[in-house]
Amino acid sequence: GGWVLLQNCHLGLDFMDELLETLLTAEMQNDTFRVWITTEQHPKFPITLLQIAIKFTNEPPQGIRAGLKRTFSGISQDLLNVSNLPMWKPLLYTVAFLHSTVQERRKFGPLGWNIPYEFNSADFTASVQFIQNHLKKIDIKKGISWNTVRYMIGEVQYGGRVTDDYDKRLLNCFARVWFNESMFDSAFCFYTGYKIPVCKTLEQYFDYIQLLPAMDSPEVFGLHPNADITYQKNTSADVLDTITNIQPKESGGGSGETRESVVYRSAEDMLEKLPPDYVKDRLVKMGALNSMNIFLRQEIDRMQKVITVVRTSLNDLKLAIEGTIVMSEASENLRDALDNMYDARIPQVWRRVSWESSTLGFWFTELLDRNAQLSTWIFQGRPKVFWITGFFNPQGFLTAMKQEATRAHKDWALDKVAVHNDVLKLTKEEILSSPSEGVYIYGLYLEGAGWDKRRSVLVESTPKILFVQLPVLHMFAVDST
Repeated sequence: GGWVLLQNCHLGLDFMDELLETLLTAEMQNDTFRVWITTEQHPKFPITLLQIAIKFTNEPPQGIRAGLKRTFSGISQDLLNVSNLPMWKPLLYTVAFLHSTVQERRKFGPLGWNIPYEFNSADFTASVQFIQNHLKKIDIKKGISWNTVRYMIGEVQYGGRVTDDYDKRLLNCFARVWFNESMFDSAFCFYTGYKIPVCKTLEQYFDYIQLLPAMDSPEVFGLHPNADITYQKNTSADVLDTITNIQPKESGGGSGETRESVVYRSAEDMLEKLPPDYVKDRLVKMGALNSMNIFLRQEIDRMQKVITVVRTSLNDLKLAIEGTIVMSEASENLRDALDNMYDARIPQVWRRVSWESSTLGFWFTELLDRNAQLSTWIFQGRPKVFWITGFFNPQGFLTAMKQEATRAHKDWALDKVAVHNDVLKLTKEEILSSPSEGVYIYGLYLEGAGWDKRRSVLVESTPKILFVQLPVLHMFAVDST
């Protein structure tokens, strides 16, 4: 009747097959016997073991109300009464509100945090313990040392997990705005309708939390309302993606066109439009040691690899559909290409050597556009304006531009050269000549902000417009010594 707990089973996948065999063949002496296993997601985890199991997950609750409820359910009345100082309970509630906010921002992806951090209850407990100790030691006349509190929360307790500079700045901003003397003012609120309650018991806190809205506006977390559209869109895409993945993959017996014939036609169409292989001799004539030409050669090498992989897999796929070669289970790439192309998604083998895109159609159009930019550069000379998002390595392009500027100015040192930019008021069609120094680039978009073309400044996003294209940018190098 005992329980067995096996932890981190993704590290012992061979034993999982053995465990499954044991569970299916052994005679259980007692009905109350249970095997518990903990594991991370793993593509090779035995699916049969998962199918006979019941899954438990401990997900963070959705929304401020649910988050605060969960946080306060871990607080005892003794902790609430641990200090008689009037600052204690508001500080405790503010840390709980911050804890819910930092967790809730994760669902907005890169708009919330550049890197998704695993904030957990240990961060909250450590912050509360610090504030408790700090209040014991303060001089009542001098009051709370707000710089200390903000530093410990923004840089140590929660900030200790944060590795991105902009995320650290955001966390310190929350600490600066919420942790100061004004938080004890009755008019203070985190956002309209979200105040710090004055309560004496846990029941009173729970009653107040219950009155908070079930659905929060992104503005509560310091985000624009557009962030919610992005979140809903991403969630819908994930659901539809999952539904597509679990659809039956075999051809139906209906009278319509089969999956194979649809993919065969698509493969023929792509092969017809696929650009030819590059001729390397042309690059030698352009000046092989010029920094921009070195970058161009690297880009062409990568583009050639993509074209070769696409051409090979499409030809193999056609042969497999015709029955000339066997599309066995061992040929995982061909099976994957067939399934993904039918669903208008990018085959894994293509994505590995290329770039992300929402659908196969967009990806293939981008392949043709990227190739067109590189071909024009080789055969018609350097473009007047560059599509920077059409490169595999945009940073390398800017580095090549810096090297070019350094060579033009004999007294400049490469490690002292910095990249600067000016946003112009022109579109790419209005650019008639290259700049005297540096490069013109286009293809950059803003998410989470708008652009005022007249004043050339960032502004708040327009409602329901998620992405805004920037005009042409003039990127140039300056000597920072």
